[in-house]
Amino acid sequence: MPELTFRLRWPDGSETVNYSPSTVVTQFLSPGASYGIDDFLLRARLALRAASARVEHKYGHPCARAHATLDTLEGRAKMFVEIPAAEVTIMAISP
Repeated sequence: MPELTFRLRWPDGSETVNYSPSTVVTQFLSPGASYGIDDFLLRARLALRAASARVEHKYGHPCARAHATLDTLEGRAKMFVEIPAAEVTIMAISP
């Protein structure tokens, strides 16, 4: 299963590199695009849950690392929920 990473820039200017076990993430997040916090979280949840489901379909168990990535993103996003017009930018998606 092709893994990938996606680099994000958060509203405070910091960047993180995040893991997905599947390229399905590219159906939800686009390099160069910016998303409001709520929209980003919705897209990240859908993408990483779909990626984990693909792992489960192939290997018989969900991907713990995809769930950990989602937990990390959700925790980080909480820092910016109260900031009007805060956005997360998808800097790059790499195989």
